[in-house]
Amino acid sequence: MLIFIENTPRAYAWGSTDALPAMLGHAPTGEPQAELWLGDHPGSPASVAKATPVPHTLIELISQDPERYGVNGGPLPFLLKVLAIGAPLSLQAHPDERQARAGFAAENAAGVPIDSPVRNYRDPNHKPELLVALSEVTALSGFRPLGDTIMDLRALAAAAPHGAAALWAVADRLVGADPDRGREEFLWWAFSDTDEVRDAMRAVVDAIGAGSRPAIHPDRLECLRSLADHYPDDPGALVSLLLHHVRLAPGEAVYLGARQLHAYLGGIAVEVMAASDNVLRAGLTEKHVDIPEMLRVLDFGELSEPRMLGRRAAAGLCEWDPGVPDFRLFRARVTHDSDGSSVGAFGDAASLGGARLEGAATEVVVEAHAPLVLIVTAGRVLVSRPEAELAEMANAARGQSLYVSAGEPIHLTGSGEVFLATVGSAVTP
Repeated sequence: MLIFIENTPRAYAWGSTDALPAMLGHAPTGEPQAELWLGDHPGSPASVAKATPVPHTLIELISQDPERYGVNGGPLPFLLKVLAIGAPLSLQAHPDERQARAGFAAENAAGVPIDSPVRNYRDPNHKPELLVALSEVTALSGFRPLGDTIMDLRALAAAAPHGAAALWAVADRLVGADPDRGREEFLWWAFSDTDEVRDAMRAVVDAIGAGSRPAIHPDRLECLRSLADHYPDDPGALVSLLLHHVRLAPGEAVYLGARQLHAYLGGIAVEVMAASDNVLRAGLTEKHVDIPEMLRVLDFGELSEPRMLGRRAAAGLCEWDPGVPDFRLFRARVTHDSDGSSVGAFGDAASLGGARLEGAATEVVVEAHAPLVLIVTAGRVLVSRPEAELAEMANAARGQSLYVSAGEPIHLTGSGEVFLATVGSAVTP
């Protein structure tokens, strides 16, 4: 079955006011719209579009015939999202499977309601995630070498006219420390709300002030200024010095396994994750922050490279497969043109700037051994299933989404770009 699905974007404070409305073809409401959820997660299940006068969600569809529509007789293990990041997201990490099960059970036993704003664990699932940029995306992703943090602390201290002693002091304490232990101690210090931390924060603000040029990378300087502008009293700017600063071009990706500290800073992206809403926050947010619990779940080890390269699975088809059972992500690009390079008929304002879609093919075939959830991110694409007992076809434009039940392969033609989420290759028959 090829079933159109839809959802209402979630209006978080960090969202963009216009990016998701532009993609979905809706008029902006004036409020930030941050995330579009495309899956059956109870927190915001997608609805079957125009199916009945009464709203009909993917939860209900799958529960009516779980063997036909679900995965192994149950819900989808993945959640596809579109993110429109207008301001920095919270510093956050997600638990692994053991931590999620234990935390969920503990909060249930304590009687914390599932929808409580102070709840940390809303389900017993882990939450690895993969993000692919649609526009330029900036992010803080995983711990970098501790020596680089020390160098930047010293550079900021040298440029700060006031309060530099606090920055020099914390930099000196990190010298010679075991890297994992040093990062943990730095984080406990940063969230300690002491005079020294406040002095260090003021010193950073002074060091990055107008006209100042501390000897740190321009991207990191821009990041510090953005964090200080959006969250002037939050130690998140200090914490950012521990993390890789990543600038993704469209089509580039980052993968973050469980227990990795991160924050997305700006841009538009497609994200797929295990179907969970477990978030441990450390700052840069007005939502619930639980520093001890967040630090308890963190992996303090260095992440050598947060970026993840895609694999050319076929002409016009790129695959990102991090090796987890919950999900993998495909990007398909199709074109009318025989040379497979031009956006052809959809080179207009709705096609991500009318740019050429490199590597496009005249037809892309995607296996559907398990259910797929797809969204068209540029142009218009014909989705068909000619090998099904009853041939199916759906014509989808930019911003439209489909749920595809397991079965025969789907064929993509037209001129456009499509992202498709499904289960990980480890569980695909």
